[in-house]
Amino acid sequence: MPPPFTLVRLRESGDAFAHACRIAPEAGAGTLVYVGRFDLAEFAVVLEPAEPLRSARRAFYAGMVALTDALSAYAPPSKPITLNWPDAVRIDGGLVGGGRLGWLTGADEDAPPPWLVFGAMIRTVAMNDDDPGVHPLASALDQEGFGEAGAAQITESFARHLMLALDGWRVDGFDSVARDYLTRIPRERQTVQRIDDRGDVLTRRIGTDRVQRSDLVRALATPSWLDPALGGPRL
Repeated sequence: MPPPFTLVRLRESGDAFAHACRIAPEAGAGTLVYVGRFDLAEFAVVLEPAEPLRSARRAFYAGMVALTDALSAYAPPSKPITLNWPDAVRIDGGLVGGGRLGWLTGADEDAPPPWLVFGAMIRTVAMNDDDPGVHPLASALDQEGFGEAGAAQITESFARHLMLALDGWRVDGFDSVARDYLTRIPRERQTVQRIDDRGDVLTRRIGTDRVQRSDLVRALATPSWLDPALGGPRL
């Protein structure tokens, strides 16, 4: 791991996101929890933002930018990697995983949170025995030509790209992160989008004043990509 991170490795049956949320108060910023699985890249990192919770949740977008950049570093040329707002990652249209965000329940919206946890899962190997056509909306890195890129490589790449995303936020403001994120989600033609101070996405059709708000907190409550029964990305 890059120097700012402290690695905590769990056994294959562990839950990186849940564990990171449990240890966040004592472990502190930069703790990166990693589960050593063959079929999934599963990890979570503890953050300690200095701004109020209502705006600090925008760190989720920095995490998603870092996650997609980490995948792009190992992707075959011209392989499209896109996001479904806010949290799902698709490669050439197939769902491979996504990100999620945790914070202390009941934390004051107007004060810096004691911690945030950004967690992610990416399916590296398709483990089911079904014909690929049975789950046409799902995929895995091995099916998309990512070669030897496994959980360890994706996790380390994420850590490095997260540092870059957060440094860009510090130097250029959040708008740099927002621009990077918004280029990765599909949008209707003749619309413009921006991310407000709360992390909500505001979509306006060109030529009108009507604005559609997509609420980040509500969307993060249930990860769109996660199948609780599988303990991994949906098929």
